Amino acid sequence: MIIYNTQLVRLITFGFAAGICIFPFILVRDDARDDAVVINHERIHYRQQAELLVLGFHLLYLVMLLANLVRHRRLLPAYRALCFEREAYAHDRDADYLRTRKPYACFRTI
Repeated sequence: MIIYNTQLVRLITFGFAAGICIFPFILVRDDARDDAVVINHERIHYRQQAELLVLGFHLLYLVMLLANLVRHRRLLPAYRALCFEREAYAHDRDADYLRTRKPYACFRTI
């Protein structure tokens, strides 16, 4: 289910993102309502979360982010180096990606 709420997205992401997926919801800022790239990016995260049974996704995301912070020493490069984000950014412009995506594809980019 997609929820459009700018204030909620800004609160959760500290104003840095146009959308966020918190299973089973995709939250998108009002001004990104028609942005197919943002919505597809979050749908990829939705699939990742479902595959890893939600909690597994969030635990791995946090552990990998902390490890990347040690390596990169800055938040943006650490965030962009996450396998979950690399997959989502690599395919968020491909509207057919989720139809052909193989299970656990995010780990193939490590």
